[in-house]
Amino acid sequence: MNYIDKIADAVSYIEQRLEKMPDIALILGSGLGGLGEDIRRSVTIEYKDIPNFPTISVDGHRGRLISGELGGKEVIAMQGRFHFYEGYPLQQVTLPIRVLGSLGIKKLIVTNAAGGVNKDFSPGDLMLINDHINFTGCNPLIGQNLDALGPRFVDMSNVYSDDLIQIARMAGQELEIPLREGIYMWFTGPTYETPAEIELARTLGAAAVGMSTVPEVIVAAHQGMEVLGISCITNMAAGILDEPLRHDDVIETSIKVEDSFKRLITQILTSM
Repeated sequence: MNYIDKIADAVSYIEQRLEKMPDIALILGSGLGGLGEDIRRSVTIEYKDIPNFPTISVDGHRGRLISGELGGKEVIAMQGRFHFYEGYPLQQVTLPIRVLGSLGIKKLIVTNAAGGVNKDFSPGDLMLINDHINFTGCNPLIGQNLDALGPRFVDMSNVYSDDLIQIARMAGQELEIPLREGIYMWFTGPTYETPAEIELARTLGAAAVGMSTVPEVIVAAHQGMEVLGISCITNMAAGILDEPLRHDDVIETSIKVEDSFKRLITQILTSM
């Protein structure tokens, strides 16, 4: 079965189960999936039941789609994502984005847990992503271009929508939730970055680092989606504090910031 057919099979399965077609998609990163429980009139679809979807293998990712109403908008949320470090090729990692695009989604809010590189940041900060650095040397668009999905060469100069960033800024101000802004740098993982790599990231202008998001955003841009990116700074990156890095701490910090995160996303949706 070719890639286009795999997308079509997944789309057909999902469409048959949705009560209303969503307008906006959300990807809920590590420890941030609780927002999915706030979706009203929800329809839940387990990833394991969707044809051609990978299997979730990381703690903090529920592994299901939830569709319904949030902030007055029809949304579909991914409670958990797939990662390159799990061993999936990037076409498989980004298959859900292809499916969302084929469902007619034009706006994507992508979230993640990230390590803070900017020394002014603190765990629990929320950062609007205004650009990214792909440090992996990998790109999900390498290979034969699928002309039905997007162009061979993709402009990435405004991949994080200025309009959506401004909406998010205003939402933060209205809710009195302080928001950071900065560049997100993608490393493959699953190892955390070394202190030397973090120093390099800071030199290159990165404010936060993580193991996801960039391949999804590239594919979203390929399909012409507007993207808003938000990182939850769950820990300070290696070398900044004299502490070991642990995934449990990432989840714990995500839970602590959950209320602010939920209110912010809901307000952003209301304003979109």
